[in-house]
Amino acid sequence: MSELPALHPMDEHNQKLVQNVHPSDWVNPEPSGRYNLVVIGAGSAGLISAALAAGLGAKVALIERHHLGGDCLNVGCVPSKGLIRASRLVAEARRAADVLGLRVAAGAEPDFAAAMQRVRRIRAQISAEDAAARYRDELGVEVHLGNARFTSRDAVEVGGRSLRFRRAIIAAGARPIALPIEGLEAAGFRTNETLFNLTQRPRRLGVIGAGPIGCELAQAFRRLGSEVVMLHADSHILPREDSDAAQLLHAQLEREGVRILGAVKVAKVDARGSEKALRVILPDGGAEEILVDEILLAVGRAPNVEGLGLEVAGVAYDAKRGIRVNDYLQTTQRRIYAAGDICMRWKFTHAADAAAKIAVTNALFLRTQKLSSLVMPWCTYTDPEVAHVGMFARDAQAAGIELDTFHVPLREVNRAVTDGEEAGFVKIHALKGRDRIVGATIVAAHAGEMISEVTLAIANKLGLRAVLKTIHPYPTQAEGIKRAAGLYARQQLTPRVKRWLERWMALRR
Repeated sequence: MSELPALHPMDEHNQKLVQNVHPSDWVNPEPSGRYNLVVIGAGSAGLISAALAAGLGAKVALIERHHLGGDCLNVGCVPSKGLIRASRLVAEARRAADVLGLRVAAGAEPDFAAAMQRVRRIRAQISAEDAAARYRDELGVEVHLGNARFTSRDAVEVGGRSLRFRRAIIAAGARPIALPIEGLEAAGFRTNETLFNLTQRPRRLGVIGAGPIGCELAQAFRRLGSEVVMLHADSHILPREDSDAAQLLHAQLEREGVRILGAVKVAKVDARGSEKALRVILPDGGAEEILVDEILLAVGRAPNVEGLGLEVAGVAYDAKRGIRVNDYLQTTQRRIYAAGDICMRWKFTHAADAAAKIAVTNALFLRTQKLSSLVMPWCTYTDPEVAHVGMFARDAQAAGIELDTFHVPLREVNRAVTDGEEAGFVKIHALKGRDRIVGATIVAAHAGEMISEVTLAIANKLGLRAVLKTIHPYPTQAEGIKRAAGLYARQQLTPRVKRWLERWMALRR
């Protein structure tokens, strides 16, 4: 595992962050006896594992080599959403002329440095929840800062001390993938681990990759005043998402001025003073040179399996896919479990949280909880947001499963119209001819909030009838879900049923 890049600038906010999540004066405790559980990694999965196990009475040691809080707090969810919120405010201010007749003064520009300072302040504030001292003093977890390495099948070494355990959970996370592009390393680039160190807005930003991170940050930087070009090798942006959702977001990003080049390859990068020249091979075989000031690389993540001594522990792994686990999150060594980005295809904070609970339950008690039992939603926090849960239509088609799909454009949802947020839709999949929801995609300003209703329905085997019977406050954009349920109800009103009802009503006159 590589060292985490240094924080910049080391202002009062970053100083507060470090004091919470990796204090310079921290003294590791002396190990005493065998631990019920040793947790390696203090990101989302590791923190939840340690807190839950300690709360259940276990003797727990938590090891972290970088900053407690992991990617989510330090270089992921928290700082990115802080920046996205700032950029959304800028976009709303620009729309104010259409909505309110309120015109922004000519020449007004967002203060990028102030927005980034707010990101650092929020991150430092939230870091108190993940502080080393809190886990030690309030939760009773022994916190060890340093590199963890298995020295046997039931012992880990950290800081020259040996920690023996009955069970262990590996939650060491993942890191951004670097592409072998000629000249990229020499020219310099940023990932999510270094992007939030910026204090000055880059005039031109090149984003390589069009997954969730690439799309979110391309839009945010464009709204904050950067010229942005997004380059990707796939047929469309957000390649894992519903193609209709990706197409809608693609159009929105282009309307806002993001230049998107798809099905391309970045062949070479040259440093030219403060500029970076990207040589891009286009779909027709031609080439184009694109000049930028900063490059953001957002093409995926690799599991942090190196340097842990997994071979000594008897834990099988793959350098690309991570640690091999079964449905109980147990590794090939029965004493050791894993959770989070190091072993799962769902690389989300909430997925790591849910997996940690499964791993702790199975490690310390009866092995009864299965990863496959989870119904996992996710969201890309662009504007509009793209949220999904369950099956895609392509999954059902590949499995030979027939679906009924109920599609409601947001322009038919009154609250979306009043808010001027009509770009989007609610799409719910149900088993053909049955009242069983199996998947949904929502594209809306707050799709991440809306998807939970569908997730609840799937997880509890509730159908569209149950959704329709649920009163939704008017006006809300969640009414789009109710409207989709209404489409299902109208589908049940077949000509035969309608004729029967007409006869019944005639008899009641």
